[in-house]
Amino acid sequence: MNSERKAHWEKVYETKNPDEVSWTQEVPITSLEMIRSFNLDRSAKIIDIDGGDSKLVDFLLDEGFENITVLDISAKALEKAQKRLGEKAEKVTWIVSDITEFKPDTTYDIWHDRATFHFLTEECQIKKYVEITEHAVSGYLTIGTFSENGPEKCSGLLIKQYSEESFARFSEKVLRL
Repeated sequence: MNSERKAHWEKVYETKNPDEVSWTQEVPITSLEMIRSFNLDRSAKIIDIDGGDSKLVDFLLDEGFENITVLDISAKALEKAQKRLGEKAEKVTWIVSDITEFKPDTTYDIWHDRATFHFLTEECQIKKYVEITEHAVSGYLTIGTFSENGPEKCSGLLIKQYSEESFARFSEKVLRL
């Protein structure tokens, strides 16, 4: 696991509350609407990549989804989410892993990534991500990332920006796999 990246995110989640970071959404409407649009059975396998302390898992549980996995590089982020959920946390699979080192033992109907892809700034990281999704996604792959008009950093880290064209080229590459 990339120890510098892990240390960065552990510190963020140890020192900041959800209202102190720019990415927190009280209600993750866009993600929820996208997931709902797939019209999948409530037994669909969903993974939230770097879901951390996001409230998406709360809403998915409330809507009756039964097979939810949340992956994050930060154990502290997952601890916060588990504490917030209380007994409901037992219904979720929690995985502490750097996405580039994730070795899924199942496939997912929905791969939801609203918080990770833009942090992959090196070609080898992006290639590894693509390889993982090739084996782990049996349904829908959803990725949110920054446009060329967005910030160059997030949480103090450099990110990779995408134009519609460059992301479309990436998407085509993934679809060919």
